[in-house]
Amino acid sequence: MITNTELEYKGNLYPNKIVDFRQDTDKLYFTTENGVILQITVMRNSTIRFRYATGHTFEPDFSYAVSENASRGYNRLEVTETDSEYYIETTRVKILVDKASLRTQISDLEGNILNEDEIGFHWEENYQYGGNTVKMSKITQTGESFYGMGDKATHLNLKGKRVNNWVMDQYAYGKDQEPLYKAIPFYIGLNKNRAYGIFFDNSFRSYFDFAHERRNATSFWADGGEMNYYFFYGPEMSKVVRLYTDLTGTPELPPLWALGYHQSKWSYFPESRVKEIAKQFRDLRIPCDAIYLDIDYMDGFRCFTWDKNHFPEPKRMMKELKEDGFKTVVMIDPGIKIDKDYWVYREAMEKGYFCRRGDGPYMHGKVWPGECNFPDFTNPEVREWWAELYKEFMAEMGVDAVWNDMNEPAVMEVPGKTAPLDTRHNFDGHPCTHRKAHNIYGMQMVRATYEGVKKYVYPKRPFVITRAAFSGTQRYASTWTGDNVATWEHLWIANVQMQRMCMSGYSFVGSDIGGFAEQPNGELFARWIQLGVFHPFCRVHSSGDHGDQEPWSFGDEVTDIVRKFIELRYQLLPYLYTMFYKYVNDGIPMLQSLVHFDQEDNQTHFRTDEFIFGDHILVCPVQEPNAQGRRMYIPRGKWYNFWTEEVVDGGLEKWVPAELDEIPLFIKEGAIIPKYPVQQYVGEVELEELVLDLYYKEGVELSSVYEDSQEGFDYTQGKYSLRKFKLIGKPKQLIVQQYKDGAFTTPYESFRFNLHGLPFKIVEIEIDNEKVALKDLKLNGDNSLTVSKNFTELHITGK
Repeated sequence: MITNTELEYKGNLYPNKIVDFRQDTDKLYFTTENGVILQITVMRNSTIRFRYATGHTFEPDFSYAVSENASRGYNRLEVTETDSEYYIETTRVKILVDKASLRTQISDLEGNILNEDEIGFHWEENYQYGGNTVKMSKITQTGESFYGMGDKATHLNLKGKRVNNWVMDQYAYGKDQEPLYKAIPFYIGLNKNRAYGIFFDNSFRSYFDFAHERRNATSFWADGGEMNYYFFYGPEMSKVVRLYTDLTGTPELPPLWALGYHQSKWSYFPESRVKEIAKQFRDLRIPCDAIYLDIDYMDGFRCFTWDKNHFPEPKRMMKELKEDGFKTVVMIDPGIKIDKDYWVYREAMEKGYFCRRGDGPYMHGKVWPGECNFPDFTNPEVREWWAELYKEFMAEMGVDAVWNDMNEPAVMEVPGKTAPLDTRHNFDGHPCTHRKAHNIYGMQMVRATYEGVKKYVYPKRPFVITRAAFSGTQRYASTWTGDNVATWEHLWIANVQMQRMCMSGYSFVGSDIGGFAEQPNGELFARWIQLGVFHPFCRVHSSGDHGDQEPWSFGDEVTDIVRKFIELRYQLLPYLYTMFYKYVNDGIPMLQSLVHFDQEDNQTHFRTDEFIFGDHILVCPVQEPNAQGRRMYIPRGKWYNFWTEEVVDGGLEKWVPAELDEIPLFIKEGAIIPKYPVQQYVGEVELEELVLDLYYKEGVELSSVYEDSQEGFDYTQGKYSLRKFKLIGKPKQLIVQQYKDGAFTTPYESFRFNLHGLPFKIVEIEIDNEKVALKDLKLNGDNSLTVSKNFTELHITGK
């Protein structure tokens, strides 16, 4: 007998009326008649967590994204009830929960609606895999803009876009292509000068629709797991980004050399070629701190091995490179070659550390070594084992840093280019399939790598790089944006991706300068270097299939331009290091999109090209061939042209000349920019003084410079130097006040102030209320003066 087994209902399900409410300190529980529970947790005054369960049951509360050091605590939490709603109030926001539908509305204390459910939470049972597809829709307010979401290769403002999060190897990806290498499900909404953020903490494949399908609705959903999101209120975008970054964490300070210029290729081999590249950098006096070894240094692409034909004595080679100022960075991939004579494979098999398929066999796939198995990095035991594999490389042989690639994981010649979805994972004691673990696989690999590198380069600081990432991966590694292309369009994409990543809590980021696939001409390479030196991670990397891409590969003119800009980066290292300090300690993005810098100016809301490097430097790359300049938007305020020292008024679009050897570059008035001398690598030159480029302003401006030993962990015990400067400019007077914190003693004893734009001739100088003879300050005709680094207040009076 055949019966009709069709399920009674397929489609969206919705919460109905609330029948129960209870409060447990900072957690509020609202239960509906049909078994939906909304848990609202007040994390901070401006950070609220919303978590939904169906069938009366929450999943285990576990997250790889949320930092264990995330801040908690609030000042006030009040709950009131009416016939139709519950009202929740903190010192920053009000939350309304509708009794009939469980929909929520969030407003500021003045009653301005910040974020409001449209359909709100709903779900659909997944009959194929079990569990639910969880969904949320919000009302898109008129004029609302959207930002964030990591490395999306699309316009900075996401209004009208749909994106999805599924980390994927995308060789030679194009503009607007989805998805890419990162999954960072965090966005910022901005409307009527009020900004908020939403982080959807769900590791399944997720989707975000920013008024694309329906103009009045913004929605996000995931293929499984819980509807679990955090709401952050500004109203400043900068505060939203800081709150999200606090929740998901920041890295430790890197060694200073990691912020220098790095040279890479697929691949530099044999040893003689590596030495040739190193020698050419030093002969041409082009600064460089690191050379990268791609997969061809390995024995048959087996991780943690060396090809003894190409690199017969790697320990000696790396020692000799180090003597010439070069660090060595090596690649490690997740795929372990299936080879019973290969010690890494044998160990993992004996311990049962490889991922298995749903019915028991080991998951395997083809990568560079051929057939490979893949460690389950979601298992704490596997991470601990993986970390120990770095001992010989780091502690005994002298490798300085590690680069994790292909860790999406990328698997060749299979649909989807990754592990089958039935692959099983430990997930730190919460067993699941690859549907849930895929987006965090690369994150957990680089987490294990970070722990191993940190242990075995100690007492130095670790430096690790990853291609794949999920929210929170910034705690463990820097990153780059994957296999881009040597085109002008990709120069634009790289610029937008860096700004978006920094706005998404992940500042230690760069692109493959010049493009990985295909080959740039000299003009494109020069323009890309000019942009890349203003990105936190600065590395040229290219595919050997497409020709040479070293700084000297395009003729003398381009070589000179490249050298000029790399030297500028090395001069700005103390400024860049201070940016990194602010990112680590305060969650401040190292690059600011103009909308982040000045959200009150509506002209910034759709700008993509211009950005702020740190606090005080405005950069705008030239992104078209044969250009002798470009139009760009100057933010509000006054700015000094870096090349001409012309002062321009902002708040307008302006033509800026920029021949091939220049990039539009402006300094905010009042800034004090610290500079080091040009050096061929970090640590080559003993610092005799710190140069401070001071740009006069009538008014007040704050600047700072952070310094420490550049390596090691003494800075965590107070051995650092943080100098804060307050500039006060008047028509006939300039005052600089200095506040010093930290116990580190810098090697230099004096500052050399270069005074730019001073509107008067200096007639008198006082240091800490004592007049000083001008000749004693080495006052030069170019408005520069040398003073002791220990002053508290400097008065410069003119006529």
